[in-house]
Amino acid sequence: MALDDKARGDMDGETAAGERTGNRSDAGRGMGVRRFGRINWLGLWTLATREVQRFLAVWTQTVAAPLVTAGLFLAVFTLALGRDRPEVLGVTFLAFLAPGILMMTVIQNAFANTSSSIMIAKVQGNIVDTLMPPLSPLELLLGYLAGGIARGVLVAVAVGLPMALLLGVGVAHPVWALAFVLAGSALMGALGIVAAIHAGKFDQMAAITNFIITPLSFLSGTFYSAAALPPAMEALLRVNPVFYLIDGARYGMIGRSDAHPALGLVVLLAATAAVSALAWHWFRIGHRMKA
Repeated sequence: MALDDKARGDMDGETAAGERTGNRSDAGRGMGVRRFGRINWLGLWTLATREVQRFLAVWTQTVAAPLVTAGLFLAVFTLALGRDRPEVLGVTFLAFLAPGILMMTVIQNAFANTSSSIMIAKVQGNIVDTLMPPLSPLELLLGYLAGGIARGVLVAVAVGLPMALLLGVGVAHPVWALAFVLAGSALMGALGIVAAIHAGKFDQMAAITNFIITPLSFLSGTFYSAAALPPAMEALLRVNPVFYLIDGARYGMIGRSDAHPALGLVVLLAATAAVSALAWHWFRIGHRMKA
């Protein structure tokens, strides 16, 4: 009996020691600590791929529809104003108008891609499927932005090719044109993320689109040159970041602009950084991310 008691005591001691060792081992490994390095590349790639596949699955709405809308804008202005309208910035009015229509279409689609993805997930209650995986706030931001940028670039190609073939509006400075398409897609994609996080329902999202995004797009020099405005209106126009998107795209395509493209790109990068920082902060604190 004494030997049995001693044996049981030894076994209990070994079990307790093993538990302590296991606990120390778990603590050393860091339970709940990320094991993907600084960036979870697989998770980031998965989120970005999902966002791209989401809009490609309905390409008639996300790619073909913007092409039709841009064509209607150009057709209406051509029929309403005719071909006798004076030149603007040394080119025909149609050539002046085409880059603005292209960029306006790009930024509207980049905004719609990120905002609709988050907004639908919040309303349907499946936003948790995106928030639960081991993705950092930066990875969430980059994943959503990748989808918005991809859609913006694809729409730019879809609209730009017919313009080049039918209107003869080519690309005078390809690097500048690509830089402004990417900057515009990134800026409006980040704005879409911020708007969708803040909005609690579709009515609020529609208000942001109708009273902020659409006015910024239309009052940005798309249909007129800044030089044609009164000084006070021109100064107000140059405060609008979307003006630099339209103006930069115009420089990239026809080699004409109201502002220096380098200045416009600096303004856009600063605006994109500020909006992206806000989106990252809201992802980090979980601001209004409940379904």
